[in-house]
Amino acid sequence: MNEDNNAIFHALADSTRRLMLDELSERKEMTLYELSARLIMKHHLSISRQAIAKHLSVLEEAGLVQSEKKGKYRVLVFHNEPLKHLLKRWIEEGQ
Repeated sequence: MNEDNNAIFHALADSTRRLMLDELSERKEMTLYELSARLIMKHHLSISRQAIAKHLSVLEEAGLVQSEKKGKYRVLVFHNEPLKHLLKRWIEEGQ
């Protein structure tokens, strides 16, 4: 197992990060503020924006989220390609 796969599993090991990916997968892109609001209001999480930023760093290191500045906002995009690549190997080898 390579380091990229380990980073993906590490990122997915936390339930808050999985919720973040769930929210990001529902939309093409979302600002950090929108994600924070959805986690707090929809999922009733008691979490600071700083904690969310730390979780996002783990997701970005795993290649699951990309962020960029658009004006004064930080826009987040979910990338499922690393997951597809990881699962494709197991699914295709198992057949």
